[in-house]
Amino acid sequence: MNPTKAALIVGAGDATGGAIARRFAREGFAACVTRRQRDKLQPLLERIRADGGTAHGFGSDARDEAQVAELVAAIERDVGAIEVAVFNIGANVRFEVTETTERVYRKVWEMGALAGFLVGREVAKVMVPRGRGTIVFTGATASLRGGAGFAAFAGAKHALRALAQSMARELGPQGIHVAHVVIDGAIDTDFIRANFPERYALKERDGILDPDAIADNYWLLHRQPRSAWTHELDLRPWLEKF
Repeated sequence: MNPTKAALIVGAGDATGGAIARRFAREGFAACVTRRQRDKLQPLLERIRADGGTAHGFGSDARDEAQVAELVAAIERDVGAIEVAVFNIGANVRFEVTETTERVYRKVWEMGALAGFLVGREVAKVMVPRGRGTIVFTGATASLRGGAGFAAFAGAKHALRALAQSMARELGPQGIHVAHVVIDGAIDTDFIRANFPERYALKERDGILDPDAIADNYWLLHRQPRSAWTHELDLRPWLEKF
Protein backbone atom coordinates (compact mmCIF):
# COMPACT_ATOMS: atom_id res chain seq x y z
CA MET A 1 0.00 0.00 0.00
CA ASN A 2 1.27 3.47 -0.92
CA PRO A 3 1.70 5.42 2.36
CA THR A 4 1.69 8.81 0.65
CA LYS A 5 -1.10 11.20 1.67
CA ALA A 6 -2.47 13.23 -1.20
CA ALA A 7 -4.33 16.54 -1.18
CA LEU A 8 -6.27 17.20 -4.36
CA ILE A 9 -6.91 20.86 -5.19
CA VAL A 10 -9.18 21.29 -8.19
CA GLY A 11 -8.83 24.81 -9.52
CA ALA A 12 -5.35 25.60 -8.24
CA GLY A 13 -5.03 29.14 -9.48
CA ASP A 14 -2.45 31.76 -8.64
CA ALA A 15 -4.14 32.90 -5.41
CA THR A 16 -6.39 30.83 -3.14
CA GLY A 17 -5.99 27.44 -4.78
CA GLY A 18 -2.23 27.76 -4.99
CA ALA A 19 -1.99 28.90 -1.37
CA ILE A 20 -4.05 25.90 -0.23
CA ALA A 21 -1.82 23.54 -2.19
CA ARG A 22 1.32 25.05 -0.66
CA ARG A 23 -0.17 24.86 2.85
CA PHE A 24 -0.90 21.16 2.61
CA ALA A 25 2.44 20.47 0.94
CA ARG A 26 4.17 22.06 3.95
CA GLU A 27 2.34 19.58 6.15
CA GLY A 28 3.72 16.61 4.24
CA PHE A 29 0.94 16.00 1.75
CA ALA A 30 1.60 15.38 -1.92
CA ALA A 31 -0.16 18.36 -3.50
CA CYS A 32 -2.10 17.21 -6.56
CA VAL A 33 -3.16 20.35 -8.38
CA THR A 34 -5.35 20.75 -11.43
CA ARG A 35 -6.26 23.28 -14.04
CA ARG A 36 -7.68 22.79 -17.51
CA GLN A 37 -4.30 23.76 -18.94
CA ARG A 38 -1.49 21.95 -17.15
CA ASP A 39 1.25 24.33 -18.31
CA LYS A 40 -0.28 27.11 -16.19
CA LEU A 41 0.54 25.03 -13.11
CA GLN A 42 4.29 25.08 -13.66
CA PRO A 43 5.11 28.10 -11.47
CA LEU A 44 3.10 26.61 -8.58
CA LEU A 45 4.72 23.19 -8.96
CA GLU A 46 8.19 24.74 -9.00
CA ARG A 47 7.47 26.84 -5.91
CA ILE A 48 6.19 23.88 -3.90
CA ARG A 49 9.18 21.77 -4.86
CA ALA A 50 11.61 24.60 -4.13
CA ASP A 51 10.13 24.80 -0.65
CA GLY A 52 10.81 21.09 -0.15
CA GLY A 53 7.33 19.81 -0.87
CA THR A 54 5.93 17.23 -3.27
CA ALA A 55 3.68 18.35 -6.09
CA HIS A 56 1.98 16.78 -9.10
CA GLY A 57 0.17 18.72 -11.82
CA PHE A 58 -2.76 17.49 -13.88
CA GLY A 59 -4.52 19.03 -16.84
CA SER A 60 -8.17 18.16 -16.32
CA ASP A 61 -11.59 19.59 -17.14
CA ALA A 62 -13.69 19.14 -14.00
CA ARG A 63 -16.89 19.41 -16.05
CA ASP A 64 -16.07 16.14 -17.82
CA GLU A 65 -17.20 13.04 -15.93
CA ALA A 66 -14.65 10.70 -17.53
CA GLN A 67 -11.76 13.09 -16.90
CA VAL A 68 -12.67 13.52 -13.23
CA ALA A 69 -12.95 9.76 -12.73
CA GLU A 70 -9.57 9.21 -14.39
CA LEU A 71 -7.99 12.03 -12.35
CA VAL A 72 -9.02 10.46 -9.05
CA ALA A 73 -8.03 6.97 -10.22
CA ALA A 74 -4.61 8.18 -11.38
CA ILE A 75 -3.84 9.91 -8.08
CA GLU A 76 -4.94 6.90 -6.04
CA ARG A 77 -2.87 4.61 -8.25
CA ASP A 78 0.26 6.65 -8.83
CA VAL A 79 0.52 9.11 -5.93
CA GLY A 80 -1.36 7.99 -2.83
CA ALA A 81 -4.63 8.02 -0.95
CA ILE A 82 -6.62 11.23 -1.35
CA GLU A 83 -7.08 12.37 2.24
CA VAL A 84 -8.20 15.90 1.34
CA ALA A 85 -10.06 17.24 -1.70
CA VAL A 86 -10.69 20.94 -2.28
CA PHE A 87 -13.02 22.14 -5.02
CA ASN A 88 -11.95 25.69 -5.79
CA ILE A 89 -13.30 26.59 -9.23
CA GLY A 90 -14.61 30.15 -9.31
CA ALA A 91 -16.75 30.80 -12.43
CA ASN A 92 -17.45 34.40 -11.42
CA VAL A 93 -18.92 36.50 -14.24
CA ARG A 94 -21.14 39.57 -14.29
CA PHE A 95 -23.91 40.11 -16.84
CA GLU A 96 -27.25 41.86 -16.63
CA VAL A 97 -29.92 39.20 -16.66
CA THR A 98 -31.25 40.34 -20.04
CA GLU A 99 -27.72 39.99 -21.43
CA THR A 100 -27.06 36.57 -19.90
CA THR A 101 -27.09 34.05 -22.72
CA GLU A 102 -28.03 30.41 -22.34
CA ARG A 103 -24.43 29.53 -23.11
CA VAL A 104 -23.08 31.74 -20.33
CA TYR A 105 -25.56 30.46 -17.77
CA ARG A 106 -24.91 26.83 -18.70
CA LYS A 107 -21.13 27.24 -18.68
CA VAL A 108 -21.12 28.94 -15.27
CA TRP A 109 -23.39 26.21 -13.86
CA GLU A 110 -21.16 23.51 -15.32
CA MET A 111 -18.02 25.06 -13.84
CA GLY A 112 -19.41 26.07 -10.46
CA ALA A 113 -21.95 23.35 -9.70
CA LEU A 114 -21.77 20.29 -11.97
CA ALA A 115 -17.98 20.10 -11.63
CA GLY A 116 -18.31 20.27 -7.86
CA PHE A 117 -20.70 17.34 -7.92
CA LEU A 118 -18.42 15.25 -10.12
CA VAL A 119 -15.35 15.92 -8.00
CA GLY A 120 -17.25 15.36 -4.74
CA ARG A 121 -18.78 12.13 -5.93
CA GLU A 122 -15.55 10.63 -7.22
CA VAL A 123 -13.48 11.42 -4.14
CA ALA A 124 -16.30 10.16 -1.91
CA LYS A 125 -16.07 6.81 -3.67
CA VAL A 126 -12.48 6.33 -2.51
CA MET A 127 -12.86 7.95 0.92
CA VAL A 128 -15.95 6.09 2.16
CA PRO A 129 -14.33 2.61 2.16
CA ARG A 130 -11.50 4.04 4.26
CA GLY A 131 -13.88 5.78 6.66
CA ARG A 132 -11.97 9.06 6.60
CA GLY A 133 -11.27 12.13 4.50
CA THR A 134 -12.00 15.82 4.12
CA ILE A 135 -13.88 17.46 1.25
CA VAL A 136 -13.99 21.26 1.13
CA PHE A 137 -16.00 23.34 -1.33
CA THR A 138 -15.07 27.00 -1.85
CA GLY A 139 -18.10 29.26 -1.83
CA ALA A 140 -18.61 32.99 -2.11
CA THR A 141 -20.92 35.81 -1.07
CA ALA A 142 -23.11 34.61 -3.95
CA SER A 143 -23.55 31.27 -2.15
CA LEU A 144 -25.79 33.06 0.35
CA ARG A 145 -27.51 35.78 -1.66
CA GLY A 146 -27.89 36.81 -5.26
CA GLY A 147 -26.80 40.19 -6.49
CA ALA A 148 -27.59 42.39 -9.47
CA GLY A 149 -25.65 41.09 -12.44
CA PHE A 150 -24.81 37.75 -10.86
CA ALA A 151 -27.78 35.53 -11.72
CA ALA A 152 -25.60 32.84 -13.26
CA PHE A 153 -22.88 32.94 -10.63
CA ALA A 154 -25.29 32.97 -7.69
CA GLY A 155 -27.28 30.10 -9.18
CA ALA A 156 -24.17 27.97 -9.45
CA LYS A 157 -22.90 28.88 -5.99
CA HIS A 158 -26.29 28.25 -4.37
CA ALA A 159 -26.28 24.81 -6.01
CA LEU A 160 -22.77 24.08 -4.77
CA ARG A 161 -23.76 25.01 -1.22
CA ALA A 162 -26.77 22.69 -1.41
CA LEU A 163 -24.51 19.91 -2.67
CA ALA A 164 -22.13 20.44 0.26
CA GLN A 165 -24.99 20.34 2.75
CA SER A 166 -26.39 17.14 1.27
CA MET A 167 -23.00 15.46 1.16
CA ALA A 168 -22.22 16.47 4.75
CA ARG A 169 -25.43 14.89 6.01
CA GLU A 170 -24.85 11.71 4.02
CA LEU A 171 -21.09 11.29 4.42
CA GLY A 172 -20.48 12.74 7.87
CA PRO A 173 -21.80 9.62 9.64
CA GLN A 174 -19.39 7.62 7.45
CA GLY A 175 -16.36 9.53 8.70
CA ILE A 176 -16.03 12.06 5.88
CA HIS A 177 -15.78 15.72 6.89
CA VAL A 178 -17.55 17.86 4.28
CA ALA A 179 -17.19 21.63 4.65
CA HIS A 180 -18.29 24.71 2.72
CA VAL A 181 -16.27 27.92 3.01
CA VAL A 182 -17.91 31.26 2.21
CA ILE A 183 -15.26 33.68 0.96
CA ASP A 184 -16.95 37.02 1.55
CA GLY A 185 -14.75 39.79 0.20
CA ALA A 186 -12.05 40.71 -2.28
CA ILE A 187 -8.98 38.49 -2.37
CA ASP A 188 -5.41 39.68 -2.89
CA THR A 189 -5.08 38.84 -6.59
CA ASP A 190 -3.75 40.45 -9.75
CA PHE A 191 -7.36 40.76 -10.95
CA ILE A 192 -8.39 42.86 -7.94
CA ARG A 193 -5.24 44.97 -8.19
CA ALA A 194 -5.85 45.72 -11.88
CA ASN A 195 -9.62 46.19 -11.84
CA PHE A 196 -10.42 47.48 -8.36
CA PRO A 197 -7.45 49.61 -7.28
CA GLU A 198 -9.45 51.38 -4.58
CA ARG A 199 -10.30 48.04 -3.00
CA TYR A 200 -6.77 46.74 -3.43
CA ALA A 201 -5.45 49.79 -1.59
CA LEU A 202 -7.10 48.38 1.53
CA LYS A 203 -4.48 45.64 1.60
CA GLU A 204 -2.24 47.81 3.75
CA ARG A 205 -4.98 47.76 6.41
CA ASP A 206 -5.68 44.00 6.12
CA GLY A 207 -8.83 45.02 4.27
CA ILE A 208 -8.72 42.29 1.62
CA LEU A 209 -8.40 38.56 2.07
CA ASP A 210 -4.89 37.12 2.18
CA PRO A 211 -4.76 33.77 0.28
CA ASP A 212 -2.31 32.34 2.83
CA ALA A 213 -4.70 33.19 5.66
CA ILE A 214 -7.52 31.49 3.77
CA ALA A 215 -5.32 28.43 3.32
CA ASP A 216 -4.58 28.30 7.04
CA ASN A 217 -8.31 27.99 7.69
CA TYR A 218 -8.63 25.12 5.21
CA TRP A 219 -5.83 23.33 7.05
CA LEU A 220 -7.58 23.91 10.38
CA LEU A 221 -10.82 22.48 8.97
CA HIS A 222 -8.98 19.32 8.00
CA ARG A 223 -7.36 19.07 11.42
CA GLN A 224 -10.60 19.43 13.40
CA PRO A 225 -11.44 16.49 15.69
CA ARG A 226 -14.62 14.76 14.59
CA SER A 227 -16.26 15.58 17.92
CA ALA A 228 -16.41 19.23 16.78
CA TRP A 229 -16.59 19.51 13.01
CA THR A 230 -17.42 22.77 11.26
CA HIS A 231 -19.60 22.43 8.19
CA GLU A 232 -19.81 26.05 7.07
CA LEU A 233 -17.11 28.64 7.69
CA ASP A 234 -17.29 32.26 6.55
CA LEU A 235 -14.14 34.29 6.00
CA ARG A 236 -14.02 38.05 5.43
CA PRO A 237 -11.74 40.99 6.20
CA TRP A 238 -12.49 42.89 9.39
CA LEU A 239 -13.49 45.92 7.28
CA GLU A 240 -16.02 44.03 5.15
CA LYS A 241 -19.71 44.83 5.57
CA PHE A 242 -22.07 41.87 5.89
